[in-house]
Amino acid sequence: MKITVVGAGAVGATTADNIIRRELAEEVVLLDIKEGFAEGKAQDISQTAALLGFDTRVTGVTNDYSKTAGSTVAVITSGIPRKPGMTREELIGTNANIVKTVAENLLKYSPDIILVIVSNPMDTMTYLALKSTGIPKNRIIGMGGTLDSARFRYQLSQKLSASPADLNAIVIGGHGDTTMIPLIKHATWNSLPVTDFLSQEEQDTIVNATMVGGATLTKLIGTSAWYAPGAASAAVVESIVRDQKKLFTASVYLEGEYGQQDINIGVPAIIGKNGVEKILPLTLDSEEKAAFEKSAEAVRTMNNILKDTGII
Repeated sequence: MKITVVGAGAVGATTADNIIRRELAEEVVLLDIKEGFAEGKAQDISQTAALLGFDTRVTGVTNDYSKTAGSTVAVITSGIPRKPGMTREELIGTNANIVKTVAENLLKYSPDIILVIVSNPMDTMTYLALKSTGIPKNRIIGMGGTLDSARFRYQLSQKLSASPADLNAIVIGGHGDTTMIPLIKHATWNSLPVTDFLSQEEQDTIVNATMVGGATLTKLIGTSAWYAPGAASAAVVESIVRDQKKLFTASVYLEGEYGQQDINIGVPAIIGKNGVEKILPLTLDSEEKAAFEKSAEAVRTMNNILKDTGII
């Protein structure tokens, strides 16, 4: 099996490293547009094999999509990262043409490939990849909600002094600082509602910290985060290639689910060998429904930029 990661920057290289350490494929192709960059990263990762005990072959290539031929899954991380003070929305003009070109080139050599989109603004880039390529909706997955949910569990674990592994908590809606919806009323600590252990003030603090989790890291380190995004991307890939049928929040295409049409947005979905295998319904209260509708409207506003500029 072959897996491709497009973009050898911090997120892409960390994604590839996680995939390799989990031995999810015989070969991982790391592709970048910058001459020699992916080759160098691939060589660096390969030199850990003797220490970590993996046999996966790592191939770095400069903009040669023929080397990705026969890939089962590709993770697209291409595009410029966020800078301090920059929103994901501000990235749309630069990253749209990049993601469209990458998706088309990948499909040229691997027509049955499943695409995992990481590039921001993630929901709109996932929608763009779907609309510009025309491939079945189950083979386009936006990773953002998986990352946001992991950050939600982190915030809960810090406040509760609990293991993140004992917590179940999901974030739905758009992958944006103002559009994501951490569902704290649905979160549990080994089946017990976390709201039983947290004051309303503490709940609000956790929700707010989750929503600005990415921006907080960008401010602290001067660019987008990479360890958690890389781990989240690899987790989605693992569920595909090992047919684990795990439940993730992912940006998937809705055709009536959650009362939405013609949009990619984060909702709970089962991810397996066919990509998105099932979209799961959630019972939302009136406040949560209103928040989801507001989030969807914000995502549509960004999607309309693609249409207004003729990108799709």
